[in-house]
Amino acid sequence: MEATIALRLPRDAASVPVIRQLLDSSLRTLGVEAWVREDIQLMLSEACSNVIKHATPSDDYMVSTELARDRCVIKVVDAGGGFDFTEAALAAPTAEHGRGLQIMRALADDIRFTSRPERGSVVCLEKSLRFVEDAPGLSLLLSEELQLQQSVPEMVGDRPHVGDHLPAGDHADVK
Repeated sequence: MEATIALRLPRDAASVPVIRQLLDSSLRTLGVEAWVREDIQLMLSEACSNVIKHATPSDDYMVSTELARDRCVIKVVDAGGGFDFTEAALAAPTAEHGRGLQIMRALADDIRFTSRPERGSVVCLEKSLRFVEDAPGLSLLLSEELQLQQSVPEMVGDRPHVGDHLPAGDHADVK
């Protein structure tokens, strides 16, 4: 099973709790441990808050989340002027503002920034999911992977290996 949530939201502070609570509710229902959900909520809040504060002249932004296997992948995409992530200054640990990128880097297992000058930015955050005992997510997200590993044919050529995730629209050749 894969679960995907995608929303186009107004660039307004009121949009942040909406996506945060929607994602947290999904993660809680699947039985993701509280500390992991809290990390995800904070990363998501920081990414969305950066869009709201900095992504001018865009009126809206998009958040997509994908829950697959033991991973949560969040993409926050804006249509602002773009942002050079390599030149972001490090804020002091006690600073009131400017620590969002540092917080996201500290909490995410993987983070990627893409700047598209005059077309916006993409922040991609990944976090490993940990489940409570007997969580529905264990059987829904993980058991299918085990079944697939036992029954998927061998891949041909330079295509992904068994168990690799194929992005939407990609296809693997099989023997």
